[in-house]
Amino acid sequence: MLLRWRLCVLVQGLTLLLSGPACEASSLGMTVHAVPLESDGGKTVRAHFTAIAPTPCPGLTDLCSEGEDCLVHATPLPFTGTKPEPGWCVRQWQKNVPSDYTGSISLGDKTTFYVSLKARPIVRENTGRLNHPAFVALPPPLRARVDCPHHFSLSVKDPDGDRVRCRFAQADQGECVSCPRHSFIELNQEKCVVSFTGKAAAGTYFIYLMAEDLIPVPKSAHGQDNTPLSAVPVHLSLTVEESSTRCSDEPVAMDNTPDQDTTHSVLPFQEVSFNVNFMSRLESVLEMAVVGPPGLFRVGFQSIGPLSMMSMAWVRSENKLAPLLPLCFAANTKSLQSEPRCVWLYQREMKTLPAGTELKCGKTEMTLVLPIASLTDIQMDELQLNSPTCPVSYNDTHLTASISLSGCGTKTVHAGSELVYTNTLQSVRPYTRVSRKPVLILPLACRIPGAQVKGPHYQIGMPTEKEVFGEYLGFEIQLYFPGEGPMANYTKFAKLREIVRSSPRTRREVGSILGSNSSSDGSTYSSDTIESDIKQIDLHILANCSIERAELLVSQCLESETEDFAVTRPILSQGCAASNSTFEVVTTETNYKIYRLDLNSLQNQGTTMYVECTVNLCITTLPSQKCPDLCAETFNTKAMPCGHHSCTNHSRHYNDPHHYNDPHHYNDPHHYNDPHHYNYYYYYYYYNYNFTYYKYFNFHNFTCSRTDVILGSRSDFNNSQHISSEHLSRLKHAAADL
Repeated sequence: MLLRWRLCVLVQGLTLLLSGPACEASSLGMTVHAVPLESDGGKTVRAHFTAIAPTPCPGLTDLCSEGEDCLVHATPLPFTGTKPEPGWCVRQWQKNVPSDYTGSISLGDKTTFYVSLKARPIVRENTGRLNHPAFVALPPPLRARVDCPHHFSLSVKDPDGDRVRCRFAQADQGECVSCPRHSFIELNQEKCVVSFTGKAAAGTYFIYLMAEDLIPVPKSAHGQDNTPLSAVPVHLSLTVEESSTRCSDEPVAMDNTPDQDTTHSVLPFQEVSFNVNFMSRLESVLEMAVVGPPGLFRVGFQSIGPLSMMSMAWVRSENKLAPLLPLCFAANTKSLQSEPRCVWLYQREMKTLPAGTELKCGKTEMTLVLPIASLTDIQMDELQLNSPTCPVSYNDTHLTASISLSGCGTKTVHAGSELVYTNTLQSVRPYTRVSRKPVLILPLACRIPGAQVKGPHYQIGMPTEKEVFGEYLGFEIQLYFPGEGPMANYTKFAKLREIVRSSPRTRREVGSILGSNSSSDGSTYSSDTIESDIKQIDLHILANCSIERAELLVSQCLESETEDFAVTRPILSQGCAASNSTFEVVTTETNYKIYRLDLNSLQNQGTTMYVECTVNLCITTLPSQKCPDLCAETFNTKAMPCGHHSCTNHSRHYNDPHHYNDPHHYNDPHHYNDPHHYNYYYYYYYYNYNFTYYKYFNFHNFTCSRTDVILGSRSDFNNSQHISSEHLSRLKHAAADL
C-alpha cells in the first residue's frame, strides 16, 4: 500500500503537487471534524468527513461496513460545481474511529486519500470535560491565475475557545507520505492564511494541512511550552489558470452577503437563511460554488450582467451532525473566482426538559404545560411567545399556554417529509434593564408526518410569460443613422451618457454637443451632409411588450463578420460599453435602448457586420422600486430579484425552473395547508432571455436585414428592409471608414 501511495505521489500534509495522469485519484479537498465520545472517555471520536471528488461523482457504498457505527449523508440536493473543469461534487459521511487514527479512504475507484487524525483524549482543567479538536471549514476547490498573487484565509473554529494554528504536515510524523515544499506557496501559521505568490505554471496543485488547537496563553508566556492538544487534517486543491485579465478583476461580494466567519445560532427546528450577492464586472457568474451541511437549500440563483445572487437556508431537524457546521461559498465565472467566504451554523446544546412537561399538538393549536419548580431564578413575568399578544399563564406550580398554529408568531418549516409548526417561549427583558439572572429559551415544535396532513389543497398559480408581459412579446434590433428612425426625436440632438466601466467617473450624461448627429467639431449632420462625414450609427433594441412598466435591460451585444459568430468582438459587456466611444442615448422609454456606435472604432474588416444581443426584461410590482442598472458603480441588492429565504416581504422568483421544482416549496401538498405559506407578495417578475437576437448590415449589397427569434412557441420571421439611395451612399462611405 505504501508503494502505491508513493507511485501516485499523494502527499498528505501541507504539500503541493502538480496533478497529472498518475495522480488522478487525489481528492480536491477534505476535512475531518472530530467529536470525542463521552461513553468511552474519548478513546473513540465521531469523525465527520467532508470530501470533494472530481466528476463523475463516486458512489458511497463502500464507506460503511456492516456492524460499524457509520452514516452516509445521501442528499437530494448534492453540492456540485463545474469550475475548475471537469467539475466536482461533495461527499459527506460520519464514522466512529479511534481518537488516533491513520488510514486511507477510497471514494469509488478513482478517488483515494490518506487521513491522519490526532485527537487523543484530554480532560480540560478549566471545564473538566474532554477537549474538542479544532474545526476547519472546507471551501470549494480554489482557483487562481498565473502571475496573480492570492491569499486564502481559512475559516477555523474551536468549540473550547482554544487558539488554532495551521502548519505543514510532516512526513516523519506519519502525517503524509511525501511532502516536498514549493516556493510559490506560503503559510501564515497563526492566522491560517495560505498565500499563492503567482509564480507557478498552470495546473492543479494539492495542498495538505494540519490544524492544531492550543490553550491560549498571554503574550508574555509565548516562550513557554504549549503543546498542541490535537491535530486534524485539512486537504485543499488549487487550480492555477492562464488568464489575460487583471488580477483585480475577480467577482466581489456585495452588501447583504454574510461576512467571513459569521456564526448563526440555531435552535431545534429553527430555519436560518441568507442571500449571497456578487458583482463581476468582467465576466458573468456561471455558478455559486457551495460546500455546506447536508440538507442545505440553495434556490433562486440568478446571473444578470454583472449581478448575481442566490438564497440559502437550513432547517435544524433531528440529526447526528457536529455541533458546528461550516458553510462556504464562492462565485465562479469562466476564468475567475471570488474570495471564498465561510459562515458557521452553531447547533445550540439543549438541556433536558423538567419532568412533567407536556406539549399537546391539536388540529389548530398546541398546548404547553410546564412545571416551574426546577426553573430557579427565572422571572415568570418576562416569559413570552414569539408574539407578545398571546398570553402565558402561570401559578405557583405550572406555566400554561395555548398557542395557535396560525397565530402567536408560530412559524412553519419542513424537516424531511414532516411539516413542523414552531414557536419559542423565552425570557424577554426591557432594553433598559441589566440583569445577571438566567434566561429561559424553550423551543416548541409540533411535527406532523406527511401521511397525516389532510385538508384543502391550495394551489399556487405561477404567472405565465403572457400573463406577466402581455399578449405579444418579441424583440427587434435596428440600425439607424443619428436623427433618423422611430426615435429620431431622441437621437437627432441626443443626450448621451457614458457607460464605460473603466471610467474614473460615475456614469455621467454627456451634453448634446456630442449628440447623436454631431461631428467632432460640434457641427451636426443633415440630409445634405457630405458622405465622407458619416462616422456614427445608432443601434436600436426594442422589446415589444404590452406592459407599460416593463423595463428592457441589455447585458451583452457582440459584433461579428460572420453569421455563425465564430469570431466576435464586444459592443456591450456586462451591461457596459466595451469601448469609450460607445454611448447610451438617454430616452424616457423603458422598453427601448439606443446605443451610439463610432464607426471608426469598429474593428470590422469585411463588408458585412452582424450584431447579436442578450436582453432581459424586468417588472417591479412596487412602483417605488427600480430595476437594477447593470452598469452602475454601486447596486442596491434589493433591486435584484429577492429570494424566498431572506426577503422580509416573502418574494418569489419566476425565471428559475429549479425553484418551481423544489418539493419543499411548491409541489409539497403539506405546504399548501399552511395559511402562512401561500400568501406571498411578488416583489419582482424577472425573466432572463438568453436567446440570440441579431441583425446584420451588408456594405456590399447595401441591404439592411434583420432576423429576430421570437420567444416561446412563436415562429421565427425574417424581414428585409431596403435603404434609400441617400442611405446607400452614406453606408458606402461608412464602409470605407471601416
